Amino acid sequence: MRKRRVLVLNAGSATLKATVLDMPSTDPIFDQTVGWSSDGTEAAVGQAIDDALAAMADAGIAVESVHAVGHRVVHGGERFTAPTVIDDAALVALDEVAGLAPIHDPIAIMAIRAARARLPVLHVAAFDTAFHATLPEAAVRYPVPDSWGTEHGIRRFGFHGLSVAWSTRAAATALDRPVDELGLVVAHLGGGCSVTAVDAGRSAA
Repeated sequence: MRKRRVLVLNAGSATLKATVLDMPSTDPIFDQTVGWSSDGTEAAVGQAIDDALAAMADAGIAVESVHAVGHRVVHGGERFTAPTVIDDAALVALDEVAGLAPIHDPIAIMAIRAARARLPVLHVAAFDTAFHATLPEAAVRYPVPDSWGTEHGIRRFGFHGLSVAWSTRAAATALDRPVDELGLVVAHLGGGCSVTAVDAGRSAA
């Protein structure tokens, strides 16, 4: 398989994590974390990306060698339920759901815009909430009037889906069992915390 160099950007509320992979290998050839304030501005986000790209260059990784950029986005709402190629239309839709995660999504969107301006390659966003698109109706709905859901979009989405998906695959490998045979409870404990019931590799509760 031909190697494809991918830059992965994880724009969090306080840091930008930049990792370079020569796919299909998942071993990083570059890993850098750049901090910014929790009320990051476009200028601060752009500077963080510039700093990460400069560190890549210092490590001997030319920006021109990057084939694609992957972005982690916390919340995709009901619009984004799978990895999505980011074009101008997708950015407009991202702006429309940004209010669902006001601390995280606006900064991630700023990072996507800044990265697209600096790297004219394929950009793809992966969403934490997408893993939970399989939640059954009983797990999605809160015990509130139906109109709250239909008119105001109040429902459960689930969080840390990328972490939960990775943990599920890692558990299957460690147990030497197929993912579809496992029932798991996955706890994500960090700056944010969540617990997910996973049935056969799918978010269940």
